[in-house]
Amino acid sequence: MEETGRTCGVNAGRGSYALARKASKIIEDAREWIKKLSGADEVAEVVFTASATVACNQIFGGLDWKETDVVYVSPFEHNAVMRVLHLWQKRWGFSIEELALDKERMELDLEKIRYQFLRKRPDVVAVSQVSNVTGYLLPIEELAGLAGEYGAVVVVDGAQGFGLAPICFSGMAVDFYIFAGHKTLYGPMGTGGFIQSGRTKLKPFLAGGTGSHSLKLEMPDDAALEPGSPNVTALAGLLAAVKELCAEADGPLWQSPRAVLKREQTQMETLVQKLQEISGVRLYLPKTVSRRAGIVAFNIEGYQAADVGMILDEDYGIAVRTGYHCAPLIHKYLEDEEFHGVVRVSLGRFTKDEELERLVCAVMEIAEG
Repeated sequence: MEETGRTCGVNAGRGSYALARKASKIIEDAREWIKKLSGADEVAEVVFTASATVACNQIFGGLDWKETDVVYVSPFEHNAVMRVLHLWQKRWGFSIEELALDKERMELDLEKIRYQFLRKRPDVVAVSQVSNVTGYLLPIEELAGLAGEYGAVVVVDGAQGFGLAPICFSGMAVDFYIFAGHKTLYGPMGTGGFIQSGRTKLKPFLAGGTGSHSLKLEMPDDAALEPGSPNVTALAGLLAAVKELCAEADGPLWQSPRAVLKREQTQMETLVQKLQEISGVRLYLPKTVSRRAGIVAFNIEGYQAADVGMILDEDYGIAVRTGYHCAPLIHKYLEDEEFHGVVRVSLGRFTKDEELERLVCAVMEIAEG
């Protein structure tokens, strides 16, 4: 990023000079590597945005809505999805339904979802790949398959999963797959976007300069989804991050995150076992071990979540996220209102075993008072 900022800080697609062509190549290379990592075919298109939230707005703002439409969401959805849908629901009047949840397992109930789709035919299905609260790996392939039987538009929020949980986009009945550059891809903030299959065409949601067809006021089809000046420096960072992740692949590039997920799951299970041994610690986990990513949500009896987070930060130098995590639907199932949300521990590619040991010791001391 530093080198690109110094040597190629120009506007891509706006000139025929050498540096402009170099900047354009950085962007196109980033698209190709995103497609390789996602297992997307040649027909699929990568659209870059400033964040996954902007991508959600472009997708839901670009669909042809009707008042009679039925939208299904999982209880794990982030406000990047829910607030955008709520905004358009107020304008169009379509209905939003929650996908059935097995409360004992804290996982989706696919059999009940089949019945839900029979009872009310889905027009749009929006689901997260990974819950940012419980770490649940949602069965997106199965859900997309069920939704595809009804011709529904399927939108997957992969902000918490792309680069961690392997996907083969070309093998799934998914219309739009959203990603964030700064999360499990380990790229810079200010990068994100979505991959679209081409089965559903979006209307332009944003408008502006594209560097092409400049005398026409209509947005050109070949650049309708990416108006404005692209952040070449940030996309260079995203490109470098994706290349590094793909370099670890032993087989198809889209399988490269597999080793990362396995390592996270191994560390996560060790952490869970040790936290379960501490009196007063309440854990919030999906039942199926293989359906857990490197996120552990918990509370300590007698403390609010924010208090635990403050103690971990000020007394132990451990950074965690506390509260409701911008996920408005799941907390009624977690029944965590008395704690004002949960304490969330997020493991990552560079988490060390000794760091988790420090966390366990800290939680034990807090629980013991």
